Amino acid sequence: MNTQPRILAQEVSYTYEEAEAPALQKVSAAIAPGEFVAVLGHNGSGKSTFAKLLNALYIPTEGKLLVCGLDTREEDKVWDVRQHAGMIFQNPDNQLVATVVREDVAFGLENLGVPTEEMVRRIDAALEAVHMTEFAASAPHLLSGGQKQRVAIAGVLAMEPEILVADEATAMLDPFGRRDVLETVRRLNKEKGITVVWITHYMEEAALADRILVVSDGEVVKEGTPREIFCQVDALRELHLDVPPMTALGAQLREAGMPLPDGLLTVEEMAEEVAKLLCPSK
Repeated sequence: MNTQPRILAQEVSYTYEEAEAPALQKVSAAIAPGEFVAVLGHNGSGKSTFAKLLNALYIPTEGKLLVCGLDTREEDKVWDVRQHAGMIFQNPDNQLVATVVREDVAFGLENLGVPTEEMVRRIDAALEAVHMTEFAASAPHLLSGGQKQRVAIAGVLAMEPEILVADEATAMLDPFGRRDVLETVRRLNKEKGITVVWITHYMEEAALADRILVVSDGEVVKEGTPREIFCQVDALRELHLDVPPMTALGAQLREAGMPLPDGLLTVEEMAEEVAKLLCPSK
């Protein structure tokens, strides 16, 4: 079993041209195979810069970033990095290039020169994985936002990446589309072992991750499980971040005198704890 990190950042910094300060500075992080890591941060914190570094869209100004053992600073390795780390962007319309769903999923494979027989297998498998097989002959522009994003994910999956990097992939979707896309990615993470880096500003999405990195002013300032991170309500608010609704409610109820534990994340957890208080076991 491969235990080497899928992503290894060592003192990574990135400065945009003509910028006075780095957008990302001295970030070190290791992400294991099959891990689902959420990255949180306020607008301008550097989280999207981090995402683009993982896909070699940006190259570190300083430090070293290894993606599946490949150094992103090596120009001849850039396309290899992008095959290993597929990217899903905020607006699915920016990733859809064909007039038919099936052709859109095929686009990346054609650029890689994948043989036709292998291409057909990969397209079918990718569409099935995101539950879009029945829309294979549809026009992408007629699909809902969530369906478009699933097609974009299929296009990435067809390239059989080991890592899926989602940069605010649900930001432009309605609540149903957001849930649809997140459930799809979580299922792929669990069933196929794909490593996921999920950049988001939705706290309830981050609550479902294995681990959270909190970025502020270009630095990783907190790291831990969702429960460890979200029990720090006041500290997160100082960073201009919120907490999941049930965590916020739990904090309010504790202030009102209800003896609830820290770090409640879901409605189910809240209901269970309230039930214990209302009907204590004898």
